[in-house]
Amino acid sequence: MKNNYISKDYWTEKPSVLGEVFVLAGKYDDVINLSIGDPDLPCDKGILDAAFADAYAGQTKYANFQGDPELRAEISKYYKEEYDMDIADNEIFVTASGNIAMFMVMKAILDPGDEVILVSPYYTPYPAQVESNGGKVVELLTLEEEDFQINMDRLQSIITPRTKAIVINTPGNPSGSCLSLETMQALAKVVEEHDLLVVADDIYTSFSFQNKFIPFASLPGMKERTICINSFSKNFLMTGFRVGNVVAPAEIIKVMGVINQCMMFCAPTISQRAAIYALQHRDEIQAPIIAEYKERMYYAAERANKIPWMSVLYPPKGSFYLFINIKKTGLTSVEAMMKILEDAHVLTLPGSEYGTSGEGFIRICCTVGIDTLKEVFDRFEKMEF
Repeated sequence: MKNNYISKDYWTEKPSVLGEVFVLAGKYDDVINLSIGDPDLPCDKGILDAAFADAYAGQTKYANFQGDPELRAEISKYYKEEYDMDIADNEIFVTASGNIAMFMVMKAILDPGDEVILVSPYYTPYPAQVESNGGKVVELLTLEEEDFQINMDRLQSIITPRTKAIVINTPGNPSGSCLSLETMQALAKVVEEHDLLVVADDIYTSFSFQNKFIPFASLPGMKERTICINSFSKNFLMTGFRVGNVVAPAEIIKVMGVINQCMMFCAPTISQRAAIYALQHRDEIQAPIIAEYKERMYYAAERANKIPWMSVLYPPKGSFYLFINIKKTGLTSVEAMMKILEDAHVLTLPGSEYGTSGEGFIRICCTVGIDTLKEVFDRFEKMEF
């Protein structure tokens, strides 16, 4: 797209299936769309009532640039109650979504040429968020047969003097895997040895089905080396509210405040009021949500393992994404995704969108009910390869 009025960075378009999902979803009248991770369950009515009550009471002005003081206090309280972590007010920054948080974090920590290790498979915006801020992406491969855990020898082999940070995402999108405590403890030793930062994309913390989520920052000596990115989108079904937060050392939070002045100034006030209520009532709000998605994930994995050309090696550990191995088809991820769309009228995403480790997989979002998932796998069973 050569155009003198457009930055040369965008003259070369990078093809992406993810960017075409809405077109593909309309290809057939009976498409079942399992491509986008937007939860189907409605946002809790109490969250909505509280947010709009505050709006009618006048909470519609600019918020404090660092975030609503009440929300920051609730975030600090949350970390103390859930993880026994002491988070100071100057270690918290409220953002308009986790995506913006990641972009601002990369802007705050990277110098041109700094290397950021992305654990593959990874969330698709990560590379652009790194590269747009002058960083260089270094991919760390993980394997399904290793439960997508980080192999420390493999990690050590790609660390250089320019390595600045490693991004982790657990429970993970797209793999649904969760880093074990043993893996995180081993990672902490490597991080300390090489004086690295860890950017922890803690977006699906509630959806850890087998073990309670443990923040990497809670490990001994890691709080000062970790930047935690949180969001209310998935944990509270608030995707449209666009509100998240960062917990990080005070010096980084201060720099984010400077960056924020030329970006968004403050997160949406009404969304922050909704977030306050969500945190205060998290137990009652989240319990049925977690149970519903866990049931769906286990159902989908069981059905997948009964179909000859697909498999899921480990029981689902977290998130609401099922990463299905389709290597037995002999097709690439994109080829398999397109054949599934054409033959079964089910829209998935190819694993190759998520880095090198994703090739040979498709991702489905269990953001439809069991009845619809049954229809999906009934269609899969009729396919031939």
